[in-house]
Amino acid sequence: MKARVHVTLKNGVLDPQGKAIGHSLNRLGFPEVGDVRQGKFIELELAETDQAKAKARVEDMCKKLLANTVIENYSIELVG
Repeated sequence: MKARVHVTLKNGVLDPQGKAIGHSLNRLGFPEVGDVRQGKFIELELAETDQAKAKARVEDMCKKLLANTVIENYSIELVG
């Protein structure tokens, strides 16, 4: 089973990398781009076959390592 984790900054947290991406896109001729927020995408291959157990384990991974829950949100998608 695969787990896909999307980690993004919480609303209200400054995103200087997103700002830099937005400014660069504007300068490259994409004026339609407004606010940009960037994040992380992590894909994990899991040996677990029980979806509830897999989700619980990935939640634990996110809280302990994959996301800084003070400033970041995360979402988990299980595939397979």
